Amino acid sequence: MPTPEEKLDALGIVLPPPMKPVATYVPFVITGNLLYVSGQVSATTDGRILGRLGENMELSAGQHAARICGINLIAQCKAAVGDLSRIKRVVKLGGFVNAAPNFVDIPQVVNGCSDLMVDVFGEAGKHARSAVACPTLPLGVAVEVDGVFEIG
Repeated sequence: MPTPEEKLDALGIVLPPPMKPVATYVPFVITGNLLYVSGQVSATTDGRILGRLGENMELSAGQHAARICGINLIAQCKAAVGDLSRIKRVVKLGGFVNAAPNFVDIPQVVNGCSDLMVDVFGEAGKHARSAVACPTLPLGVAVEVDGVFEIG
């Protein structure tokens, strides 16, 4: 069975350096067998993915932005535990979408992150989730996702 790192390689994903906090918080906290990862925004080493779904951004672009959040979550997990095989379960994701008032496809946007978790962690990537619309997000990004992971 391939490791999460091997699955990332097969998907052509190279994890970026973990993002540094932009305010007074830490990127992750480990307590007991749980890893809490602070919200990761839709940003790459090339810059932030900005926009508001239903206003100046299409659903597919929002899903891509959520996938980038997932990649950033995994990068934080790797920084926290080293070997991604230590992630035993993706417990919960919280997805926040910068959306116009009439945009209602919030769950489909956050699927960009959820689908990645299943692609990388298999059955253990299936998780509980929240997906909510916000009138704005930090730094003007399109999507932010935080996560809780069980570690071993």
